[in-house]
Amino acid sequence: MSTASTRLPEGRYGRSADERADRKLKVIGSVLGAALLVLLGWFAYHYVVDNKINVEVYTFETSATSVKVHLRGDKDAGIKGYCIVRSQSEDGAEVGRRDVRFAADTTDIDQVVTLQTTSRGTTAEIVDCQAG
Repeated sequence: MSTASTRLPEGRYGRSADERADRKLKVIGSVLGAALLVLLGWFAYHYVVDNKINVEVYTFETSATSVKVHLRGDKDAGIKGYCIVRSQSEDGAEVGRRDVRFAADTTDIDQVVTLQTTSRGTTAEIVDCQAG
C-alpha cells in the first residue's frame, strides 16, 4: 500500500475543521444577537413602564427676555417628579432652562411656568421628565 494515495474521500468522514469553525461562529453569533435583542427589549420596556410622568407643552408665548410655557399632562399618584423645560433661539442655541417640580399628591398637571431667557426664545420643549 502506497502512502501517496491514502487521502480520504471528500465529505465522507464529517465536516472539515473550517466548516466546524464556521458553524460554531454562526451559533455564537446567533446567541449573541438574540441576547442583544432581549437586552434592548428589556431597556425599552422599563423606559416606557417606569416613566410615570406624562407631560407635554400645550402652548407657549415668547418675549424678548422670557418664554411662558403652559404644561399639561398627568402622573401617577404618590410620586414626586420633575420635568426639564428649555427654550432655544432661532439658531438652535439654548437660551433658557428650568426644572419644574410636581408634588406627590398631584395627578393632573395643568401649570404655567415662565423661563427667563438670555435672548428671544423661539421654542419651548420638554427635555426630560423623571419620577423622584
